[in-house]
Amino acid sequence: MQGELLYTGKTKQVFTTDNPDYIIIHYKDDALAYNGIKRAQIANKGVLNNKISAIIYQKLEKEGFKTHFIKQLNARDQLCKRKSQIIQLEFIVRNIAAGSMAKRLGLKIGTPFATPVFEITYKNDELSDPIINEHHAVALGLSTYEELAEIHDVVRRLNTTLQRIFAEIGVTLVDVKFEFGRTPDGTLVLADEISPDTTRLWDTKTMESLDRDRFRKDLGKISEAYEEILNRLSATNV
Repeated sequence: MQGELLYTGKTKQVFTTDNPDYIIIHYKDDALAYNGIKRAQIANKGVLNNKISAIIYQKLEKEGFKTHFIKQLNARDQLCKRKSQIIQLEFIVRNIAAGSMAKRLGLKIGTPFATPVFEITYKNDELSDPIINEHHAVALGLSTYEELAEIHDVVRRLNTTLQRIFAEIGVTLVDVKFEFGRTPDGTLVLADEISPDTTRLWDTKTMESLDRDRFRKDLGKISEAYEEILNRLSATNV
């Protein structure tokens, strides 16, 4: 049963439940870009992201990854494990040049990398989530070298697995953002969501964007792109 509101984020709300080890994550229709400067409401985006993320988490659980996901409750809500520790870092993997990295380094959008590029950002809205390295993370008390090594191993395997999952539905995983936390027993779990909001996804044949870039770049047909990802994933989830 949904309890009191714990937290309101950019695109989701978190509620307590009658079980202290569980939370309910509610997906909103809010769309944000450029550190919240650009905002809008996209019809049914929360519904689509909830369903997409649930399917992907189910697939990752079958692959042996530990996640916070328990089950999808309804169109907008997921039941998830409550974290006793939220790691205030984002782990980004870039397989193809796009977005801020392409702009920052003067790279041609669409250039594939010989090896995935791994980045860490400090989750801090006031600082616009700056890029940091492992030494910053440890010096700031955000993590330890041992924990970072554990996370990097999981991130590498997640990226490879997600590339395969999306390739099976004719989609190229350009880049992806991961967040982690620890459950009360100390288990490291993948948290937040995996959806077109946290990935760049291109149709493999047409290179058409099927993710949040459609909102960032005013390309239109945002809900339609998200629904296309959901339909393709659903066809493999029977």
